[in-house]
Formats: sequence, structure tokens, C-alpha cells
Amino acid sequence: MGSAYKSEEKSTAAGIMSLRWWMLAIGFAWLLNYFLPDVMSPYYFQILILAGINVILSVSLNLVNGFTGQFSMGHAGFMSVGGYLSAYLTTQFVESRPELFTDSVTGELLATGIVIYLAALIMGGLAATIVGYIVGLPSLRLRGDYLAIVTLGFGEIIRVVFLNTDAVGGARGLSGIKQFTSFGWVYTLVIVTIFCVWRVVHSAHGRILLSIREDEVAATAMGVNTTQGKVRAFAMGAFFAGVAGGLFAHYLTTLSPGTFDFNRSFEVIIMVVLGGMGSISGSVVAAILLTVLKEALRPLQQITGVDLRMVIYSLVLIIMMLARPKGIFGTNEIGDLIRRKKGAKGGAT
Repeated sequence: MGSAYKSEEKSTAAGIMSLRWWMLAIGFAWLLNYFLPDVMSPYYFQILILAGINVILSVSLNLVNGFTGQFSMGHAGFMSVGGYLSAYLTTQFVESRPELFTDSVTGELLATGIVIYLAALIMGGLAATIVGYIVGLPSLRLRGDYLAIVTLGFGEIIRVVFLNTDAVGGARGLSGIKQFTSFGWVYTLVIVTIFCVWRVVHSAHGRILLSIREDEVAATAMGVNTTQGKVRAFAMGAFFAGVAGGLFAHYLTTLSPGTFDFNRSFEVIIMVVLGGMGSISGSVVAAILLTVLKEALRPLQQITGVDLRMVIYSLVLIIMMLARPKGIFGTNEIGDLIRRKKGAKGGAT
């Protein structure tokens, strides 16, 4: 009994130490938030913000496509739900109660404005979760290509709904959104997303998801409710996609239905596949690489007079898939590769 108590005590202490590193990472993100905008070019700063939003999207989709072994193609739809709802809520508040957001003298964002902004992000994420649950419950009974087609169709339905909804601007899009998103908020939510997905994957529920990925028939035979497990992963992925949509809306200050078409979903899928299906580290690295690569190729258009970005972008992806068919990291994390390298060096000596 005493040994069990000591083991539990050690586990709790290790959990607190692990949590401390995550909190330090958040503190470092806010430290950068205060001086980075002043020392960095606005163009490069925007790339940094968009890279962070893409990390949230790719890590959340990897929970579904990588760790659960499904193939969802409607992630942009959930991003649009969170983006439109959170932006609509904040614009309504700004129009009706502007004094809650900014100081009338200094123009600085008030604490109440921050609370409303965060509440709008969470509500956008919850709305995306509800939509994800409604979409996932019937569609996740399907497998393979059928699931991909159904989720792609639902993503397009969501986009068309916003395209024909005058309350959020319709085809004109939603404009006049306040720019509340900052480096600190983006990278705080990047860390929260990675932490939540990491904890889920390394929990009992995560083992259920991995069993579904490896062999769904065997998992069902062992008494696992595979549909329930897939729907939960799908809903959680949709939540973080909705939060990413809210961050995106409150940074660019305008939304258009065309931003969330199937090409956007394909971009996120490419990030997941390139980084490695089932690797959180891979999703982070691939999201940053592809965001930077897309912008780094932009000057070619000025030199050649032809937009060759997507051609080169596609060639790089093809070469990567031929050289590393399982992605950059496969199913490994950076920590696994470092430990393996240290072990190989130790064995050599």
C-alpha cells in the first residue's frame, strides 16, 4: 500500500514538473510579444503569426488523421465556423458597447475587451465542436475514401452557408473586425493545443485512438466503441480548428467564404502528411516550413513574371514524399529521435 502511495506521489510530482515547462513556454511567448513587433518587419511578423495558426490547425487535424487513422478533408469548414462566429460576436459587442473594449482617452485594449475576445474564441471553438459532432456522428461510421468525400462535402456545405448568410456579410465577407490577435495569444494557444493533444495521445483514451488506427476490426472485437472514440477525436480537432479560425479572423480583420474552400483543407492535410502521420513534432515543423516556403517563393513572380510558386511548392512536396514517404518524422517525436541518437552513440562507444 505504501509503495503504491509513493508511486502515485512520484507521478504527481513528475506531472507538476512537466506542467512547469509548459507554463515557462507560455511566459516566454508573452515575453517575445512585448518586444518582437518593434524589432521585426511587419511582413515577417505576419508570417510568424500565420505559421502559429497553421501549427494549431495541423496538430489538431493530426489527432484525427494521424493518431486515429481517419481521413478528414473538412478542417477548413470548422475553422470557418469558429472564425465567423467569434468575429460576429466581437463586432456586435464593439458596435453596441465600444467602451468595454478600449479606453476612450488612450485607445488601449481594456481587460473587459480581452475577456470578451477570449470568450468569443472559446464560443467559436465550441460551435465548431458541435458542428464537428453533428458531422462526425454519421460520417465516422464510414471508412477510407467514403469518409474523405463526406467530410469534404460537409466542409463545402458550411462554406456555402456562410456565402449566403447576409448577417455575416454573405459573398462580400465580414469586415470591420477588430485586431485583437497578438503574438502572445497565438503562441499561447499553440502551446495549449500541443499540450492538450499530447496529453490525450498519452492517455488511456489515446491508446483507444491508436488501437483504432492500427486495426479497427480488432479494436471492435476487444470491446472498444470505435465510433465514440473517433467522434471524440473529431470533435476535439474541430474545437481547436474553430479557435484557430477566431485567431485568424481577429488578425486579418476581414473574412471571406473563399478563404475557407477545399484548398485550405488540402493545405492543412499536406502539413500533416509531410510532417508525419502521428507525429506532433512533425506537424509543428511542417506547418512552419510550408508557411515560410509559400512566402519565400513569392519574389519569383516578380522576377519571372509568372507565378511559379505552386509549381515549385508541389515539386518540393513530391520529392519529399518520394524520399520520405512516411513524412519528416514518421510516427516519431523529436525527443524519440534525440534519445535514439544518444543511444546509438552510447552503443558505439
